[in-house]
Amino acid sequence: MTDATQEQERQGETITLYQAVGGEAGVRALTRRFYALMDTLPEAARCRAIHPPDLTGSEEKLYEYLTGWLGGPPLYTQKRGHPMLRRRHFVAPIGPAERDEWLLCFVRALEETVPGEGLRKIILEPVTRLAHHMQNQE
Repeated sequence: MTDATQEQERQGETITLYQAVGGEAGVRALTRRFYALMDTLPEAARCRAIHPPDLTGSEEKLYEYLTGWLGGPPLYTQKRGHPMLRRRHFVAPIGPAERDEWLLCFVRALEETVPGEGLRKIILEPVTRLAHHMQNQE
């Protein structure tokens, strides 16, 4: 958490998850690390294979989506409309292996970039449900 976020908590103000992870810089760090892991971990090779060769666009889309999802500006919807995540990902064969590899990268990136186990747990539970929802292959 940033100093400003901690001060808001001390004053009894409600803060968003976006603020708690460090705002723009925090979400950028998370998405950057997530795609770096996906691009380099041998145990994420199947997940990596269903992404384009250049991950720049994917990273930006995830950054935009997570920014709004965590309570920051609704960048994704402003630029691209309703996320319709399952529909947008249906072209990619996402089975249990790809889902689990995606989650592996997300968990590691979360652990490396977001301080506080409690905060990470709050974020990870719905992200895990979303990852399971995205699976479209057995």
